[in-house]
Amino acid sequence: MDPAVGLDEVADVLIRDGVIVEIGQDLEMPKGVVVECAEKIVVPGLVDVHTHLREPGREDKETVESGTRAAAKGGFTAVCAMPNTDPICDTGSKVRFLVERARERGAVRVYPIGSLTSDSIGSSIAEIGDMIGEGAIGFSDDGRGVQDAGTMRRVMDYTKAFGTTVIAHCEDESLAGSGVVNEGEVSTKLGMSGWPAQAEELMVDRDVRLAELTGCRLHLAHLSTAGSVDIVRNAKARGVAVTAEATPHHLFLDETALLEPVSGRAYDTNLKMNPPLRTASDREALVAGLLDGTIDCVATDHAPHAPHEKALEFEVAPFGSTGLETALSLVITHLVGPGELDWAGLVRVMAHGPRAALGLPDVHLEPGAVADITVIDPEARVEVRADRFESHSRNSAFLGHNLLGKASETIVGGRIALRNGKVVD
Repeated sequence: MDPAVGLDEVADVLIRDGVIVEIGQDLEMPKGVVVECAEKIVVPGLVDVHTHLREPGREDKETVESGTRAAAKGGFTAVCAMPNTDPICDTGSKVRFLVERARERGAVRVYPIGSLTSDSIGSSIAEIGDMIGEGAIGFSDDGRGVQDAGTMRRVMDYTKAFGTTVIAHCEDESLAGSGVVNEGEVSTKLGMSGWPAQAEELMVDRDVRLAELTGCRLHLAHLSTAGSVDIVRNAKARGVAVTAEATPHHLFLDETALLEPVSGRAYDTNLKMNPPLRTASDREALVAGLLDGTIDCVATDHAPHAPHEKALEFEVAPFGSTGLETALSLVITHLVGPGELDWAGLVRVMAHGPRAALGLPDVHLEPGAVADITVIDPEARVEVRADRFESHSRNSAFLGHNLLGKASETIVGGRIALRNGKVVD
């Protein structure tokens, strides 16, 4: 199944030396390895454009090795690594470290994202050119937004000259303040500081207008509100070069999950994320935006944390949920299964859409293309359990959920990284 090349049929795929050489009927390769895919769905390799691998600095949470193993298990053939490591990835040498570590230990491809500003503090522009020279494919201060509009304009002007992408974390810190959950009825019931939707929407609107002014290519990370979706929809109608992502936790959970968590634990910190879970109407608007193409892709915002950190009180526990190993199953369960999204649509939002958003190399199911392939078992039953993760961390917002469908094989450049649902060592 690959809608980009008009492929939708039962066929064999022949791979040699990491490249697809033929797609057709009754193909054979003497002395080759056969992967039986009857009753499964073969698609171009999935990509996650928003992953936190934590290395260097917080290897207790995640490493390049463990994070890419989690990606392989989730069906992703590539991930884009965010720069908020320790130290911040803001120089060419730090990008080179990630590239080399991924080459040595990565189970899937790793595309580095560099910091927009030095040390991600939002004041001076980071070494954009040097980082591009070492392999950075985009730039972000993810974890916090660039608060000063003048700085953001200068960053956009500068990155435009390189033809690269600014990835914006849209959060007005003066409005978000000490908020830890969405501001509204639920925050009042829980007795916790609220975080208004406008803290995101004002920054989304600002960055869209700055992209319109500068001509810079803009990608908006983890949209969470209906207002943000409307801003993006209107910007695209005006021809602004903007793309956007939404996470599974914002697409399939809302703030009411905090009142009755599946885990049964009150104030479950696995449900604390940045931006916070919003209202049911926000969630519905995000799904609608994904289905109509306003939102270009699903991205996990895989944010692993150590158990002792998430065991803290809700107000002081870190934001974030893991996501690489559950994203595909969640999209199948909540969108494909009910018929809101077909399999071609899944390929659009998890394979082609992410690549187009950040200008990554195209991957298609056709002769001559690199053999980055995800094989999906659509009928597999998945129970989300902490003891089944490849990730170092267990802080999934979906622990205890029962899902449908998962990756059975992940093939990266012709190399089998996942076979029969198990990561290949």
